[in-house]
Order: sequence, then structure tokens, then C-alpha cells
Amino acid sequence: MSEKNQNPTSNKPKNHPGLSVRQKAAERLDFVLAGNSFEPLNEDDISDQRDRAIGNRLINVALRRHGHISFVIEQLMKRGLPKKSGQFEAILRIGLAQLLFLPDMGAHSAIHLAVEAAKKDMRASRFDRVLNGVMRQAQREAKRWRTLDNSLLFPKWLVKNWTQQYGEDMLNRFGKALIEGAPLDICLKNEEGPLREKLGGEKLVFDSVRIEKRDMRVVQLPGFEEGSWWVQDVAATFAARLFDLKKGARVLDMCAAPGGKTAQLIKAGYEVSALDNSVGRIKRLRENLSRLHYEATIIEDDAKTFRPAQKFDGVLIDAPCSATGTFRRHPEVLLHRVPKDIKGRVGLQRQIITNAVDCLNNGGQLILCVCSLLHEEGELQAEWVLHNFPQLRALPVSSKDLGGIVGAIDQNGWVRTHPGLNLKGKSQGTMDGFFVARWVLD
Repeated sequence: MSEKNQNPTSNKPKNHPGLSVRQKAAERLDFVLAGNSFEPLNEDDISDQRDRAIGNRLINVALRRHGHISFVIEQLMKRGLPKKSGQFEAILRIGLAQLLFLPDMGAHSAIHLAVEAAKKDMRASRFDRVLNGVMRQAQREAKRWRTLDNSLLFPKWLVKNWTQQYGEDMLNRFGKALIEGAPLDICLKNEEGPLREKLGGEKLVFDSVRIEKRDMRVVQLPGFEEGSWWVQDVAATFAARLFDLKKGARVLDMCAAPGGKTAQLIKAGYEVSALDNSVGRIKRLRENLSRLHYEATIIEDDAKTFRPAQKFDGVLIDAPCSATGTFRRHPEVLLHRVPKDIKGRVGLQRQIITNAVDCLNNGGQLILCVCSLLHEEGELQAEWVLHNFPQLRALPVSSKDLGGIVGAIDQNGWVRTHPGLNLKGKSQGTMDGFFVARWVLD
């Protein structure tokens, strides 16, 4: 009997534990590299909870360290990434993320599984030896690659912009915040009672609570199904708090979905109309308000052209923007934003602001906010408002308006938060980047 017949399993494909997880992670990362938002792997992607957590960890590190990994690739692949190579880049980035920045997961498995994943991809398989060579060279020089400057984490145009606006030291803090990621911030409907303790959260300001560590999904946390709280970064809560209106005042929340600010306005006792022009986003808005047992008049319309039958006592504009201030939560925004996009967004914001002014009653208040770290979408927009709308009078924000947070208000009385600004308290955590300004229509 031949050796082949004596060993019937010899022709079966080899089992490589962890390979399918790397393949799924590379597939999802490839989707993000193509310009799409990152959606974490779910039960339908990977059924095993532990494997799913590993896959999402690999993708998150690859995205947060994207700038560092790009620099490594540029140094080790002088000819650049091969053309028409399928998921080669995504597989390489997942492998380097593990090899260089997740040492607890093992260097050998990072190289081995990256090569095997490449072999499984029809187009990338032609370059498996190239990938192996790059990974092994990266391993030999790992100490160098693990000590790269934080400025390399960001695109060059953002480094220039942010260094001018915030300084080099703050840019370094931005890098640390990007690598660390963001904790879960929530707003409580009712601050009384034991819920905060059950959640293991730390009180920040007003009704905001920070949950640093959790071992379950958001929807599984105490009080979620009952609608006792909603997710909202503490910096995102400041804008809606700045209205100084009587209970029952009519307030329009422009660009309202997913509804965190709408919920704040309802909780404050205002009669709220929530406007958005996306069917999908409105569906999510309705679902969130329904879970919270809150009611608002929901309007599907364009914020640039909406004409109300009756004007409002307050208008909140959460304007479409670059979202660069959310990079701790959505690191892919750093990949997807380019300078030429900003001019278009600025123009759109000005159209919305112009229309919002027309929606105000005399004596009404206008609040503009953007989750952007770019002065073109924040400070320069506020200056544009002052120069173009003489009927609007600035209402400077005070530290008291923000619960005593220091350093978030500039000389104009405008709010500027960023990931380098520490909150008071034991967490010493940071916050998302926002700009907020406030006016009254005289």
C-alpha cells in the first residue's frame, strides 16, 4: 500500500487557527480603505464572541495606527504597493498592526497568518512572498517602528492645520487620544437613583456619565432597554445646553439625527421639531426617541431650504462637517478627508446658517455647532456670521454654562473642545472636538 493511501488526510487543506478571523478583518478593513465607514464585525460575520473581539481589535488598531503603518510600508516598499493585488494592502496592514502594536498576540502568528490570508486571496496570492519579506523585515526593525512620532498618525495637511491652531504639544496629545480610543459617554434621563453606580460610571458634568470599562455591548448595559439614557460624548452635549429660553419654547433642531441633542432639548422642557433630510437617519432618530419615550415633531426636509409655517424661539444647527473632531471614535475619518472637501462643506454650512436665521423669531437664539477640529468650519464660520448678519448679536458662553470646565472657551466666548483638553475629575479623560457659538436675533 502506498504512503498516499496509508494517509488519507494528507491532501486535506491545512487548518490554520485564527486564519478566518484575519480574513474577515482584512475584508472589513479593505471596505474601509475603499472610503466606507467602519462598522464593527458582528455575530453574522463571526459567531464566536472571542474571535469577533480579536477581529475588531485588529481592525481598530490598524485604523488607529494607519499613519504609522503607512510610514512603515513606505519605508519597506520603495516601489509602493503592488497594483491589482486584491486585499494585499488590507492583509498587510492587519498583519503589521498585530506584529508591531499587539505584541501580546504573537509575532510568529502575525507573519504566518498574514501570508496564509494572502494565499487565500486570488489576486493577493501572487505577492505572498513579497508580503512575507516585508513582515519579516518589519519584525527585525520592530523597535524603531514602535517609537514613531505621533505626528505621523495624521495626514500632513491636518498636521499643518492643527499645529498652527493648537500647537505641537497638543498634536502629540491628539495622537495619544487616537491610539487610546474613546470611553463610552452617556446622558442620564434622571440623575437620581442608583443607575450610575450600576453602570460603573463616573459623573462628569450635568447629566453626563463616563463608562471607562465595560464587558458587554451598549444595548446590554443596565437601563438601555428601558430608555433611561442615551449615548453622547460629553463635548457633544454642550451646544444644546446653551439655550436660555423659557420652558415650552419652540426649538428647531436642524440636522437632528441620530437624536442626542433632540433628546437634550426635550429633557430641557422645550417643544422640539427635529429636521433631517435622510430617510435612513430619520428612521434611526425615531427609534432612538421611541426607546427614550420622548416625543418631537419630526420633519423630513432640507435644512438649506426649509420654511416653517411658524418661526421658532431657538434654532440649533448641528451642521454637516468634516467630523474630524470624532477621530477617537471614528479613526477612519482621518483616511477619508481631503482638503478639497472642506470648501464644499463650508459652503453648505453657510447655506444652512442663512436659512436658519430666517427661521427665527425676533429675540430668538441661534446656536451653531460642528464636530470639527478645523478652524475653517468653526472659528472662521463664526466670524463670517458676525460679518454677514448684523441682526445677530453674539451671546458669549461662560465657564458656568459648561459646568465649570476650564479651557474650553476662547476670548470671543466661543466653545472649542478637542481631544487634548482634559476633563476635571479622576478620569482625566479627553473629549471629542467641537466648536459652538451662540447669537440672539435682535
